[in-house]
Amino acid sequence: MSDQVQTAPQPLIPEVSPQQIADRVWVLPDERINLVPNIGVVVGENAALVVDTGMGRRNGERLLERVRELTDKPLLLTLTHFHPEHGWGAQAFHGVATIVYNEIQRAELEEKFGSFVELFSSFGPEIAELLADVELVRPHVVYADAAELDLGGVTVQLRYHGPAHTRGDQLVVLPNEGVLFAGDLVENRFFPILPDEDAHGSRWIDLLERMRALEPETVVPGHGEVGDAGLIDEVHTYLGHVRGRVGEMAAAGTSLDDAKTQLEPEIRRRYATWDNEIWIGFAIENFYRESNA
Repeated sequence: MSDQVQTAPQPLIPEVSPQQIADRVWVLPDERINLVPNIGVVVGENAALVVDTGMGRRNGERLLERVRELTDKPLLLTLTHFHPEHGWGAQAFHGVATIVYNEIQRAELEEKFGSFVELFSSFGPEIAELLADVELVRPHVVYADAAELDLGGVTVQLRYHGPAHTRGDQLVVLPNEGVLFAGDLVENRFFPILPDEDAHGSRWIDLLERMRALEPETVVPGHGEVGDAGLIDEVHTYLGHVRGRVGEMAAAGTSLDDAKTQLEPEIRRRYATWDNEIWIGFAIENFYRESNA
C-alpha cells in the first residue's frame, strides 16, 4: 500500500462536446462530476448568453475558451444562483461579458463570499487550489423580479420568485425554445440541497409548481443529465414526501435527532438511485424547523 495521500481530482469542466438542446442553445454537460454544473450557452444574432461558469478562475478560463469555439458574439453572463461551483469562474469574464444578476443574488454573494471560500476550501486541497485566487465579481446590471434579454432572434427571460435553494435563485427561461435552465432547483438523480437557514423547503415546492406551469419541453438541471419537465415533478415529489413525513413526526412530538435516525435510511431506500445522500438530513432539518416555526 502506498504511503502517499490520494487526493480527489479537481472539479473541472469536462472536455466533451457541447450538447445542442434546441436551435441556438447548447449545454456543456457536467458528466456527473461532483461540484461541476451544467453550463448553458445561448447564441443569438447579436449577442450570446452564458449561464453559470464552474468554480474558480481556471474553470472560468476553460469555459471562455469553449464558448469562443461556439460564438464570437458579444457576451452576457448570468448565474442561476451564487454558489461557488455555479458562478465563481466569473472573473474570467470580467471585461469580456456584461454580467447580469438579480438584486438578492448580488446581496447574497457579497454577504457570503468570504465564508463560502472558507467552507468550500475545507472540502479538500483540490478545491482549495481552485479557489486560492478567486475574486468576488459584481454584476454590471441588476434587476428586481424580472428582466428580458434580447440576443437577436432569441429572447431570454430572467425571473426571481423568492428564496428556495438559496435566497437569490434565478430561473433562466427561453419561452420560444421551450428551455428552462433551473440551476439547483432541479437536479437529476441527486438529492436536492437545503444548505442553510436561508433555504426554504416549502417555498421551493411552490416554486417548482410555478416552473411546471411554464410547461418547458427541455429542463437543464443544475447537476445531472438534461431532461424534460418530469425532472421538476421528481424533485417536487421528493420534497413533498420529506415534508409530509417530517410533519407527521413533528406533530407526534418526535425529536429532530430521532426523526433523522428513522427517516434518513427510509428515504435512502426510497430513492436508491440518487446520489449525495448527505443532503437528506439537511432536508429533514429544514422541514422540521418549518413544522416548529
